[in-house]
Amino acid sequence: MASKRRFGRIRKLPSGRYQARYPGPDGIDRPAPHTFASKTDADRWLTAIEADMIRGTWRNPDLGRVALGSYLAEWIDHRSGLRPRTLDLYRWLHRKYIEPTLRDRLLSDITPGIVRAWRADLLTQGVSPTMVAKAYRLLRAALNTAVDDELIRRNPCRIKGAGLERAAERPTATVAQVFQLADIVPGRFRALVLLAAFASLRYGELAALRRRDLDFRCRTLTVRATLVERSDGNLTFGPPKTDAGIRTVTIPDAIRRDIRAHLDDFVDEDQDALVFTGAKGAVLRRSNFQTACKWRDCVAAAGLPGFHFHDLRHTGNTLASRTGASLADLMARMGHASTRAAMIYQHTARERDEHIADALSSQIKQSRQRARNGHGQRKKR
Repeated sequence: MASKRRFGRIRKLPSGRYQARYPGPDGIDRPAPHTFASKTDADRWLTAIEADMIRGTWRNPDLGRVALGSYLAEWIDHRSGLRPRTLDLYRWLHRKYIEPTLRDRLLSDITPGIVRAWRADLLTQGVSPTMVAKAYRLLRAALNTAVDDELIRRNPCRIKGAGLERAAERPTATVAQVFQLADIVPGRFRALVLLAAFASLRYGELAALRRRDLDFRCRTLTVRATLVERSDGNLTFGPPKTDAGIRTVTIPDAIRRDIRAHLDDFVDEDQDALVFTGAKGAVLRRSNFQTACKWRDCVAAAGLPGFHFHDLRHTGNTLASRTGASLADLMARMGHASTRAAMIYQHTARERDEHIADALSSQIKQSRQRARNGHGQRKKR
């Protein structure tokens, strides 16, 4: 028999446990999501529900009865303003790491313990910590929206540091190794290597450069676009990822002759012509470049086995940091942005960028002079 109380009802079940029920503000009679070991526990739960109603903080428990798989898929589709590559990454992370375990879990049923177990299983399976961190951040972001939508009361993703990526430090090359690599790759890619290292450009920015983006004497170049290669193989030219990515970079004097030679030898006179293309003039896909220049063989020959193309940019950033430039100056040259630093980038002086380029040029010349001196001394012997 159900016992009477001012709010709700409690009845003892044949199992000896107690069930609580209450009428919601919408008129629907609802049971508690679980039974209770004692009548006192059930009574306390009903008292808390009644207090929520009086305060106006009661939530309809049925709202969170949405499967995570469908909610996350819709959440990704509704992210306006995301770059195509980011959408591809989100869908891949969802399909690869979240759906297999959590697809059918209701939002209201996902607890911190379930999230901890899911993350631990991924790491146990050998998924890299970097990928696990990316998947965790995606799950946390979607569930933050679920909180905003009042589908759940609190985000169950509460593992401190779980969304941080701790990628291994990438290698850097010396100035001499960069030039050795530039000498080894096919001639049409020499300038590509030099600009990646000494102008701190990303691959997509280099592949999107056009003749009009370089001034007449190759003193500066302006990054206006980037080439994006989608997971389905489609190529698109679009704006850089952030406003800070749109920038004018001073080219070190020591490599300007190489850039001018590249324009003369490999680039059409049309101002809209791409600066870097494949041997047949096609857009330079990342995969095609790796194959065309035999990248693995080239970096091994330069004494840099396992060196990635992006490591050239990392090398250039490291060399630039040794010039004494401030963090804001370096990030402006690199095209990095954050909410906090965006305003600083707008006020970065052109003179500082030229100073960085001049200092880089000095490092290059000193390295080449040491190499020539060493070669001359060997000949004398």
